Amino acid sequence: MKMETKKEFRNMIQMGRTLPLGTSYVDGCMNFAVAAEGGQPCALILYHKDEAHTEMEIPFPEESRAGNVYALGIRDFPADEYEYNFKIGHQIVLDPYAKRILGREHFGEPVKQKEGGFVRCGFAVSDYDWDGDRPLEIPYENTVMYGLHVRNFTMHPSSRVKHKGTFRGITEKIPYLKELGVNHIELMPSYEFDEILSRRSAGYYGKDAEKAEESFRLNTWGYGPGSYFAPKTSYAASSDPVTEFRDMVRMLHQHGIEISMEFYFPKGTGVELMLRCLRHWVLSYHLDGIHLNGEDVPAGLLAADPILSRTKLMYQGFPVEEVYPEGALPEFKNLAEYNSGFLVDARRFLKGDEDMLDAFTWRVRRNPSGQGVINFITNHDGFTLRDLVSYDGKHNEENGEDNRDGTNYNYSWNCGVEGPSRKKAVRELRMRQMKNAFSFVLLSQGTPYIFSGDELMQTKKGNNNSYCQDNDTAWINWNLTKDAREIFDYVKKLIALRQEHPVLHRTEELRIMDYMACGYPDLSYHGKKAWYGEFEPFSRQIGLMYCGKYAKTGDRQEDDFFYVAYNMHWIEHEFALPKLPDGKIWRIAADTSNAVDGGFYESGLEPAVETQKMITVKERTVMVLIGK
Repeated sequence: MKMETKKEFRNMIQMGRTLPLGTSYVDGCMNFAVAAEGGQPCALILYHKDEAHTEMEIPFPEESRAGNVYALGIRDFPADEYEYNFKIGHQIVLDPYAKRILGREHFGEPVKQKEGGFVRCGFAVSDYDWDGDRPLEIPYENTVMYGLHVRNFTMHPSSRVKHKGTFRGITEKIPYLKELGVNHIELMPSYEFDEILSRRSAGYYGKDAEKAEESFRLNTWGYGPGSYFAPKTSYAASSDPVTEFRDMVRMLHQHGIEISMEFYFPKGTGVELMLRCLRHWVLSYHLDGIHLNGEDVPAGLLAADPILSRTKLMYQGFPVEEVYPEGALPEFKNLAEYNSGFLVDARRFLKGDEDMLDAFTWRVRRNPSGQGVINFITNHDGFTLRDLVSYDGKHNEENGEDNRDGTNYNYSWNCGVEGPSRKKAVRELRMRQMKNAFSFVLLSQGTPYIFSGDELMQTKKGNNNSYCQDNDTAWINWNLTKDAREIFDYVKKLIALRQEHPVLHRTEELRIMDYMACGYPDLSYHGKKAWYGEFEPFSRQIGLMYCGKYAKTGDRQEDDFFYVAYNMHWIEHEFALPKLPDGKIWRIAADTSNAVDGGFYESGLEPAVETQKMITVKERTVMVLIGK
């Protein structure tokens, strides 16, 4: 039904409700509410879907105003035929609470304004058959996270998916995710944002700045203001991003995979908008988790919200004492610390820095009771894992900012040659270091996080700030080389080992005590003498033993013992092995220096350690022993 005349339409308008802000449908009436700072005059702009020009401008009545919020209602409004914006003063703006955004259907293309039109807001269909779907609520200790960028994940031709760079593309890769063994994916911002930046705003200077008004570049990551309630239209293969996103979530859940998304809230974002946004995505899209990012995020307030109490909330640090006064911890641990602490310490230990054992062993053991901890050694921001062991310095020239952008604190080591190398010794060392890095993350007691592509040896050729790259630099190349297959297999097997053995991912933090009086502490440190860890500043090696008596397997049996020898020194070291309970012997489960078998031995085929008292671990190597 098209509204033929303003006279007929006027009879459909009625007083509105000032809350909730945005649009809402109640008792046959579409309600519009908008906040206008400074009491500026406001109007609702309506567009018919089939026409470019403004069909109608409806001023908000002054009598509907409460504070700086205006409202009006339209009875029997045909939402499927119309789009809308708000006009505040003389400026036409998007509704910050809009559930759909129209006009940005093609990623990376400047909006081609319809004659007399703008990017517009749309109405999302609320009805969806979830078929009994609910968030999975996998505990942090059982979660293995996998971060990805929706477009970069499947955009490369080698992805071999039909719907490249979209939510559907992710569902097509579910078999891959299951083969790898991850059970939680985290999306970089996938709500609506404007990826077009002027060159001047992107940091151009001098001659480049003169071209700023004539050209643009991309912000593919989405860390800026956004339309937080709407899935990104250009990430959808269909014309309905709302349904496509829900389909993706439901399919992931059916295969036992959780999904979370990162939200970046710039300074000045309203608290009410943040809270409503998070609730909206949890209730309307069944998100399992939210990664909060921004300067002024009211972490304590959001963490205390009862609707979000069983949703994973991840942030750089929550005020746990305020959220849980008097230590009253919740039944479901939903908060988690998500910062670069593990990354910095693990990278420094990996490259052999002095005085890192205390920090590294603390990071590996850490698993506080009040919140989880997300452990990663790479992320979207910085080097890929392959580049971490291939470059000493960043190489961001492709970004067009004279290599000034991106962090200079990479804590990387190129293994002797900057960039690609054909030297066998360099290539073998890099392979070993990548396996070492994955071992750090996947054998830590916190929740491990892998960034997509690292398991496939993705390289960005030294670019540690690929925010503006929508090309082969950022897109994952799925063509597996022999080396990439070896790394993938190592990661896959290490994830399986972790998930099979609860002693490697305990519910509570390890105490380094024999509190069960079983003859062994839950965790102990060892060096060239058993039970004596060498924590001197010059030491770069340590052995960690995990006692299986403190964890029960799925059939309620005691778990196996594990001894993880970390030697990040450039010379080999001997490690003393503690005596196991009668009937158990030490066997080698993994050895990152063993290139012949890819570094991993199949369960049941692990070779026994010869002496059972001492083992030699090669330079820059992680060795995993299993006692069974």
